[in-house]
Amino acid sequence: MRGHPHSSHYGAFHAAHHPADDRLTVRPDPGDPEPSPLLGNLPGFTRARVDRPHVRRGWLTDGPGPDERRGRDAFVPVEWDEIIPLLAGELDRVRTAHGNSAVFGGSYGWGSAGRFHHAQSQVHRFLNHLGGYTRSVNTYSLGASRNLLCHVVGDDRSIVEPTTYLVLAEHTDLFVCFGGMPAKNSQVNSGGVSRHSAAGQLRAARDRGARFVLVSPLRDDLADELDAEWIAPLPGTDTALLLALAYVLLVERRYDAAFCATHVTGFDVFRDYVLGAADGVPKTPAWAAAVCGVPADRIAPLAREMAAHRTLVSLSWSLQRAHRGEQPVWAGIALAALLGQIGLPGGGFGHGYGATAGTGAGLLPYGLPTLPQGTNPVPDFIPVARIADLLLHPGESYAYDGRRLTYPDTRLVYWTGGNPFHHHQDLARLRRAFTRPDTVVVHEPFWTATARHADIVLPATTTLEREDLGAARQDPVLVAMHRVAAPRGQARDDYAIFADLAHELGVGAEFTEGRTAREWLVHLYEGWRADLPPEHTPPEDFDAFWHAGRVTLTGRRLRHTLYERFRADPKRHPLATPSGRIELYSATVASFGYDDCPGQRRLLARLQ
Repeated sequence: MRGHPHSSHYGAFHAAHHPADDRLTVRPDPGDPEPSPLLGNLPGFTRARVDRPHVRRGWLTDGPGPDERRGRDAFVPVEWDEIIPLLAGELDRVRTAHGNSAVFGGSYGWGSAGRFHHAQSQVHRFLNHLGGYTRSVNTYSLGASRNLLCHVVGDDRSIVEPTTYLVLAEHTDLFVCFGGMPAKNSQVNSGGVSRHSAAGQLRAARDRGARFVLVSPLRDDLADELDAEWIAPLPGTDTALLLALAYVLLVERRYDAAFCATHVTGFDVFRDYVLGAADGVPKTPAWAAAVCGVPADRIAPLAREMAAHRTLVSLSWSLQRAHRGEQPVWAGIALAALLGQIGLPGGGFGHGYGATAGTGAGLLPYGLPTLPQGTNPVPDFIPVARIADLLLHPGESYAYDGRRLTYPDTRLVYWTGGNPFHHHQDLARLRRAFTRPDTVVVHEPFWTATARHADIVLPATTTLEREDLGAARQDPVLVAMHRVAAPRGQARDDYAIFADLAHELGVGAEFTEGRTAREWLVHLYEGWRADLPPEHTPPEDFDAFWHAGRVTLTGRRLRHTLYERFRADPKRHPLATPSGRIELYSATVASFGYDDCPGQRRLLARLQ
């Protein structure tokens, strides 16, 4: 079975649909050394497909408005030629009566690995042509640390472009993995992955003689084959352990004083806190042991070993998904700064190894085909995880990254390609929040919890029922995603739905630019190809690419060391912090006046 080329967030593959018995066969990409077993889920078929447009009974009979029946009410099937003018009229009502800020279109989710049928791009392009919408920023994955990193190291390069696995495999002697590097998470990547290589690179490091230390309550956060030493702190107490490791480096003078003098600001403030000069509490191994449960006689030897070898301080995303989650990330960066190996091959720190297949794989030096979203003239936004607060507390102010912002009065929620009931915290509160808007619209292939809490549910095709372009900037292949199966029932792709709505609302020509979905693929591919540097331009035109099923992308930076130029010359290549250095004390953060996030790293009490 050769099948049709396609791609998903967890791998490229070939698939064939057999209509006679409605069976799907899937074959992983032959070039993938360790394909994800998640591909085995693709042949599955569910009866939970949304097969035609539906409207919640209470909304259809009583009209838009807050409704506690949302999530429990029955749905009435309707025809496409009924729902398009009905929804267009509701969008016009909300915009006219309440303004475009009353439309929330954050639409967070991983609906497709395709570049064109990217759900967020489609809904944002559509809403921008209607005059804008309230958007969301940040992610559930690393909402605390991404903002913090901009204040401590100036940007999020440690997430987007960390030291590559190839460099770690060749140079790192000691991996100290706070939160681990779980192989199960590195199966997936936003935009897809054709080669799962992380596990092989870690094995290469082990075979070279590198040692692994897993710091996590869970033993399986690092593969058994790496023979890691397991240190199991109590959940959420990593900061105490990190500070105690720093204490040992300071009192035994094993830290790199020269690096701290030239590349760090706030060292004195951090040192005084760790040694107890600031609060009378030295952060000794014995002190940390009482907090985190790791024996004191294990902490000091680990600090000495870290100072004596090329060491990577690996900080998982899970560390900051907790109350005061910025603490362990800031403390981990401080520990790496004391070791003085930031910018050296295989040393320093990384944030998110094991989180995705793309982390540490190496970044392409150019962009990929992308659907233009246009400009959003509405300034309002929320941090993505404040969706319940937005709906429950319109008009209230809140603090965000040193600013005071106000929740707009949201009357219409438009969600495409996502399911917040899958990943949001406190689902009972989220359910209450979803009763508050006038109207909730969802594009969805399946009857998810979010679809069941909507008023209007439009049947969307799955990725297998579409044509698209699949690629990620950490991967060497652009996949021609052929359609594998016909759409189920009356399902349409998001572009077709928005095109019909846009025409109904008078902006169809602007939204579609006169192109079909296939014509958009040609336009995006050829426009991208024309803009590439000559040395990276694939020779295949669209027809040749589509026939071949893929093109190879060249130029990925496989040997990259994070902050290498900053280390070599911090004056010529400063960080984007106010000081140009790593900030162990941030005057900017201190100026925010947050009791729970002072300008230096302190161990504050956590909610249990």
